[in-house]
Amino acid sequence: MSELAAIAGAVVTALNEGEFSQPFTAQRLYRPAFDLEEMKDLHVSVVPRGVEVTPEARGKAAYDYKVDVGVQKRLEKCDANELDPLMQLVEEIADFFRLKRLTEYSAAAWLKTEYAPVFAPEHLDQLRQFTGVVTFTFRVVR
Repeated sequence: MSELAAIAGAVVTALNEGEFSQPFTAQRLYRPAFDLEEMKDLHVSVVPRGVEVTPEARGKAAYDYKVDVGVQKRLEKCDANELDPLMQLVEEIADFFRLKRLTEYSAAAWLKTEYAPVFAPEHLDQLRQFTGVVTFTFRVVR
């Protein structure tokens, strides 16, 4: 298994062991595609995104591994009562790894979190679906 896939797997384990305002079971996927009927349930998908390598001191390199965590659910009304809890969940997930190492992959330390935009407005307009993606960067120096 690649190091990126192993880190994504460690993210899945950490999320599934965490406590959040809504229950979910995260899954590691390469292509999170679901049937419309499946979207009535909350989906949390962890997708390996990429690697950036930069030089470090004394012949070492910093490997910055990017992992996306997607939160998706089809909505009935697309109103604040449905959207607010999903926005809260995205924020909880975004804060979850801050200043931590992955327990299952302790060589990887959290470096940064990105989630702009917080959700995809075109998914609300076209699919009546909330889609929020948080990108985490974990650093391994070797």
